[in-house]
Formats: sequence, C-alpha cells, structure tokens
Amino acid sequence: MVVFAGQGDARRSMELLWGPRVVAPRTGPGPKPGLSVEAIVAAAIDIADAEGMAALSMRSVGERLGRTAMALYTYVPGKTELVDLMYDRTLGELPSSYPTSSGWRAAAVALAGALWDLHLRHPWLLQVSPARPVLGPGEFHVQETLLSVLASTGLPLTRVRWVVSALFNVVRGSVQAAAESRQAAHETGLSEEDWWGARSALLGELVPDLPARFPTVARLEPSVEASDEPYLEREARLAFEAGVELLLDGVEAAIVKASGPR
Repeated sequence: MVVFAGQGDARRSMELLWGPRVVAPRTGPGPKPGLSVEAIVAAAIDIADAEGMAALSMRSVGERLGRTAMALYTYVPGKTELVDLMYDRTLGELPSSYPTSSGWRAAAVALAGALWDLHLRHPWLLQVSPARPVLGPGEFHVQETLLSVLASTGLPLTRVRWVVSALFNVVRGSVQAAAESRQAAHETGLSEEDWWGARSALLGELVPDLPARFPTVARLEPSVEASDEPYLEREARLAFEAGVELLLDGVEAAIVKASGPR
C-alpha cells in the first residue's frame, strides 16, 4: 500500500503544516476537552503505529477522541491533509543536533541510526511515498539536519545533496525489510523461526544438490551474532550498517580526491 502525500488542497495543507496549533475553545458544559489539530494528528499517529495505515480514517480518529468524524472536519479538511500532517510531525521527532566534535563520520552514523529507529517506531512512514514531498517544517528539519552533518565534510553542497539522498535511501530500503518482517509475523501469526525452519528443511529434502547448482550462494555464511532479533530483522540491520559504512567510505574517498595531490 503506497500513499501519496500532497493530494489535498494545497493552500489548506500548507497553512496547517506551517500555521499555529490552536486549541479550540470549549463551547459547552460537557466534560469533553476542545479538539485541536495537534490532538487529531497525535490520535491518527497512534492508530497508524498500532494498526497500520489501512486502519486510518477520519472515523477511526474521531472514535479514538470520543468524537464523530464530522467534528474533525472543522480542524482538518480530510484524510489526505491528515496524512501530510502525520508524516511531517513524525519526521520532526528526529533530533536536530549531531555534534561533529568526534568527526563528521561519527555524527553521520548516529544520524543514520536515529533515522532507522524513527522508521521502526513508525513503520507506516515507509508507506508514504517520497515522490510528493509535503514541504512542511518536519521535512525541512530532516533535510537541514542531514545537510548540516554532511556539509561538515567540506564537500561542495551540490555533492552533499546527493550524499544525503543516498544515505536516506540506504536507511529507508534497509528498514523496510525489518519493518515488514515484524508485520509478517503479526499478520500471518507465524513466527519467523517457524517459517524458516519449515522451508529450510524442505529445501534440504527436495533440492539436495542446491549447493552445486548455486555455489556462490552456498558460500554465504549466515550471521552468527548472538541476538534475540528475528533473522530477517537482524539481516536487515546488518545490511543497513554495512550500507552506511560503504557509503561513508565513498564520501571519505571523495574528500581525499577533492583535496588534490599532496
């Protein structure tokens, strides 16, 4: 399921993204507190975190807040604008400061790890396509943070821009596998260990010549790291760490090349 942001009314969406979060005044003697854009967005994020984007609707958000869906439309025009607000607010959780006192590389590794954690906390972020950016403060915050860390390499910003894109794609691609591993176990009711156990046994029985047919694959050694992580999630994390390391190796090589002969 891919969700494209930026489908609602452009002006209303941008006003909601950049405008103040004002709590509506209480209008009656009832005990219910006044709604606000912030409360609606927070409830929507809670639903998406717990049940996925498929469970998100104006009605489900209203029910979570003890209101009807119609009561929400005064604050947010519809689900499309709500998705923009959810996505942007969640990106705003990324810390803004990554000191480079230990070097730009250590800061970049820490930033990549924070992006990994952010997407695992909110796996529905991976369903929101980056093809149509929301252009909100949270999205600009992520860009500014990434750029400021990698600009400390001394490379021209025109080069840093592509490094930022590459780093973000390494994180997003790797964490997708980890998030889907968790989702598969939840939705199928079958643990990863049981799934792999059944099929690996069948491979050995039905394809005894597998190593001869695929010798390079057979040479791969499974990771032996002691961990409570499910296999695919662990492999995704290790691939993420290796991908970040290789990318930053390339950045270091580019720095040396840019500095010229000594």
